[in-house]
Formats: sequence, C-alpha cells, structure tokens
Amino acid sequence: MASKFTELAIDCADPAALARFWCAVLDYEVREEEDGLVEIGSPTAPEGKARPGPVPPTLTFARVPEGRTVKNRLHIDVNPTDREQDDEVRRLLELGATHADVGQGEGSWVVLADPEGNEFCVLAGRHP
Repeated sequence: MASKFTELAIDCADPAALARFWCAVLDYEVREEEDGLVEIGSPTAPEGKARPGPVPPTLTFARVPEGRTVKNRLHIDVNPTDREQDDEVRRLLELGATHADVGQGEGSWVVLADPEGNEFCVLAGRHP
C-alpha cells in the first residue's frame, strides 16, 4: 500500500487571516483552530450522508516567527470549477491575492500570491 496525501502544512505569520483567504479560494471551512494553528478542509457531509469521491487534503496554517525570504519550492495549483480562468483570477484578486512574477514566462496559467506572498497558480482548465 502507498501513502496518501492528506495535509499540506503552511508556515505563516497570521494563520487565521491566511485560513480565511484559502477558505474563500477553495470553498473550505475551518476544521480546527487553536493558538497559532488553523486547519481547514472541504465541508463535511451532512450527518448520515456519504461524501462522494476522494477526500481532498486539508491545509494547516502554523504561526512561525521567521518571515518568508525566498521563492516557494512548493506551490498550490487551483482550477476554476464554475467560471473561466480570467473570472477566477479577478475573484482571487478581490479576495486579496496579488499578481506574482516568478520568471514563469508565457503559459496557460496565471501566477498569483496569497496575502502572505505564497505563490500559487490558477490553471486554465475548468474541473468540476
């Protein structure tokens, strides 16, 4: 048996604020919150109902004292599910994302950064 990807841990300065941003991006909800640590994940199924399909990984935001100093070596890619890429980029910018230049050149994806500067890509294809 192989391992499963279940959680992505992200170091940050303000876990609650970054969790709110990513909840809005991914339509996630806060699962657990304690001092300096917030875990978010996909909404839970109503009582007695099965959740269809695989369970997406959770994101955990942990407060750390040091700031971000270099380009991410790992980043999240998101796919719009109910709108075109340009519309999704506009929505994410309104939520607090900013455009990021990581030397990506021309491509079918758009590179943005979350409110703490972590880069992520918005892909062109829609995935329901």
